[in-house]
Amino acid sequence: MANKLREAWKSGRKTVNGWLAIPHAFPAEVMAQAGFDSLTVDMQHGVQDYLSAVACFQGMQPHGVTPMVRVPWNEPGIVGKVLDAGAMGVICPMVNTREQAEQLVSYCRYPPQGARSFGPIRAGIYGEAGTYWQTANDDVLVIPMIETRQALDNLEAILDVPGIDGVYVGPSDLGLSLGLPPLQDREEPQILEIYGRILHETKKRGQVAGLHTMSGKYTKRMHEMGFAFGTIMNDSGLMLTAARAQIAAARGG
Repeated sequence: MANKLREAWKSGRKTVNGWLAIPHAFPAEVMAQAGFDSLTVDMQHGVQDYLSAVACFQGMQPHGVTPMVRVPWNEPGIVGKVLDAGAMGVICPMVNTREQAEQLVSYCRYPPQGARSFGPIRAGIYGEAGTYWQTANDDVLVIPMIETRQALDNLEAILDVPGIDGVYVGPSDLGLSLGLPPLQDREEPQILEIYGRILHETKKRGQVAGLHTMSGKYTKRMHEMGFAFGTIMNDSGLMLTAARAQIAAARGG
């Protein structure tokens, strides 16, 4: 089955991504009906494990959003398992060198493009039975995170790796790596200049750039700057923000 995110980006449409930290199918099902283009199960900093990721995929599947995963690390076992479970894209943290980017692509691609082992126990249901492997290498998105000074030093080398579809900025870790506080919706001229460089380098290679944000307003601003997709907070953060707003209203705040 064609990847709707890839199709949207090819047409020039900006997309909005949701982030799933809560390990259960029900919040995934609710988020899938909110209007997001994609939902990413966060196995790095969320409270998710492999079985909860599968449950999240099951919750979102009837609603047409593109299922993604942020894996906990650049490691072939978990990358292969989330793809077999039905993820249509992998966001991978702390990819800092060309070699690490090459490894990530290899983990996501069947031979001869990579070394992914065959066994799409759930992924096969996203296409015709028995044909998943024929299109998986074209459909699955491979997106390393750029979130360290080392990654910035190696940005062009990372982007030049065949099979890399784009990059995803982690603003908090990027800030920490540069000696700044771990913030999300950043305004420092130094960071905005880095964003501009990332956008320039991805655009000239036909790739995309995405990032994490804390609000739809900031996501819209980043879309206008050139980012192809932005994530708005996460499910637990959105729930807490909405709850606090309603309590404040109830108490006259």
